[in-house]
Parts: sequence; C-alpha cells; structure tokens
Amino acid sequence: MPLQTALPAFPDFDAERALKLARETFDIAAQALIALKTRQGEGFTRTCRAMLECRGRVVVMGMGKSGHVGRKIAATLASTGTPAMFVHPGEASHGDLGMVASGDVVLAISNSGESDELGAIIPALKRLGVTLVAMTGRPDSTLASAADITINSAVDQEACPLNLAPTTSTTAQMVLGDALAVALLDARGFREEDFARSHPGGSLGRKLLMHVRDLMRSGADVPRVTPGTAFTEMLREMTGKGLGFTAVAEADGRVLGIFTDGDLRRLIERGADLRALRAADVMHPSPKLVRADALAVDAADLMEQHRITSVLVVDAQGLLSGALNSNDLMRAKVI
Repeated sequence: MPLQTALPAFPDFDAERALKLARETFDIAAQALIALKTRQGEGFTRTCRAMLECRGRVVVMGMGKSGHVGRKIAATLASTGTPAMFVHPGEASHGDLGMVASGDVVLAISNSGESDELGAIIPALKRLGVTLVAMTGRPDSTLASAADITINSAVDQEACPLNLAPTTSTTAQMVLGDALAVALLDARGFREEDFARSHPGGSLGRKLLMHVRDLMRSGADVPRVTPGTAFTEMLREMTGKGLGFTAVAEADGRVLGIFTDGDLRRLIERGADLRALRAADVMHPSPKLVRADALAVDAADLMEQHRITSVLVVDAQGLLSGALNSNDLMRAKVI
C-alpha cells in the first residue's frame, strides 16, 4: 500500500494576521506602482521607438521570477502586434543564442541587474549588434551599464515581510511590460480586428473573424421549394432537412419567401384546408436575409433584433446560397 503522508496542521494559524498582510501587500504594490509612474521618461519612450523600428523581433530574457514575468511580457507583446519571443538566458549560453539575430531588440529583465546568466551573454549580444534594453531596479548595475537603453523598474520595498522574495518588484516589471504593450499597440494603430487575428480561438476571434459562409448550411442541406410546390411536399422538405423552415425560391435562386413551423401552427389553428394549398399561398414574403460574406455576429444581431431563430443566406447577387439558425451560432460559440 502507498505510504500515507500526513498533511501538516497549523493550529495556530492567525486568520486576522493573514488578512492584514494581504492588505499591506496591496498597499505596498499600489504605492510602488504610483512611484514607478514618476520614474518613467526617456528610457521608456526610447524603448518604444526601438521596438517600433525593430527589423526583427523583441527577444525577452530573464532569470527566476523575472523570467516568468518575461514570458508573460513576450506573450502580451506578440498578441498585440509586436513580434516577440522569450529566450532563457541559461539556455542561450548553450545554443539558444542562435535564436537571436542582428536587428533584434533584446529586453533583459533583472531587478538587481547582476544576473550571472545575463552577464555571461552580454558580450555575445553586443557582437550580434542587437539593441539591448535593460529593465532593472538598479540603474547603476552591470546590466544597465552595458545596455543601450534602461527602463527603471525600482521599488522601495518588497511586499515580502522579510523584504527578500520578489513580490513588488515582479509586479512592477509586469506592469512596465503591459505599459510597453499598450504604448506600442496604440502607436501601431492596432485594432480589434488585429487582436482577433492573433486570438482566433477566443470569443473575440469568433466574433470578428467568423463569417456566415463558415457556419451556414449549403447545397442539399438547405430546405427549399418553388412557389408551386404542394403543401404536403413542402412539409416533407421541412421535415427531412430538420431546420424548422423552408425557403421558397424561384428555380434560379431568387428568394420569394419562407415558411416556418410557426406558420404551420397558425394555419392549423385557423382550420385551413392544408391539402389544397401551395407554397406561394402560405409563405411569409420578404424574409430576413443575410449575405454569406457577413460576419456571423451580424447574423446573430439580426436574429435577436427581429426575434427570429433562422435566416436565409444569399450570395452577392442576392440568390439563395444557404441557411443559418441560432443552433449553428451557438455551436460555434458566436452566441
């Protein structure tokens, strides 16, 4: 049997002290960020310009907690229009430096500015001809002295009660990275559509990139009849396609109307002689149409606006090319 390891017990845990420390952490971080704002100036703007003019990529580097922050900064930059990647400084000394090329901008992050791993590769980075940006809390450090540009990330104290564990300093680094990303995306004229292209799997990507043609039923899956189709045959078409409606269109695809399950219920309530009817007699004329090249979210808005669950899809010439219902949009997570 596997050994049972007893979980440590903390009978003297002080909930009030824990909450007090949490609140102090928030206060220390907030005060540090306000102070950080006043420390930004030419170093920040020069970094933005270097990244905007970069012919290659922004390569982010950092060890330990700074490395974890660096990965996030690289990901944020990449998703907001600035090509970026993270390279581990330790691995760079063993071959990964080959990922860095002349014309790149290297953002090296170190609170102390004395990281051995970063220091070891600075000469090689210089030989490559990159622009070296130091994000450090010590402008007089080895890293800052070697850098072309320095961003000051200094904080007065860590939130750690021992003033040892990187806490406030990593928060400052993270926020500086976000500030760079925001300034750069604004300078590039980055828009929602651009964001969606780098996030095709997210909700914004689905809303801004998915078109009606990507979701619609087409070909033989579209229920359609001609205006002269007998009522019983029209019901058979509706039942067979399972969409709860059928389009009524001319042979060339010109849409004349639509007939839905709701229309059928109303006919039955009126006691109409269904066997004598044709599609043209019962269709709802001038149905709501959507273009195949329209955004799927626009089709969803049309359905919501008119309180309908289905629309017919037409091509650029206005001819029937498909059908779309709310279930199709829900499956694609557009709504």
